Amino acid sequence: MKVYTKQQLALRNGQDKPEIWVAYRGIIYDLTGSRMWRNGKHYEHWAGQDLTEELPDAPHTEKVFEKFIPIGYLA
Repeated sequence: MKVYTKQQLALRNGQDKPEIWVAYRGIIYDLTGSRMWRNGKHYEHWAGQDLTEELPDAPHTEKVFEKFIPIGYLA
């Protein structure tokens, strides 16, 4: 898989570019097709970011990422 910088990830926020990507534990996932991430926002979370620190506050576990395709690594 390709390695992306935080700046490259930040552009995939559903606004600057049509892709909706987030990182979790160093892996970047493509959430573009998720109805829960329309326009790059999911509740108080924004796409284009590393959500590792935010997951403990979520009502779900990290297993939610099993639904999505990992597309790269966060540099």
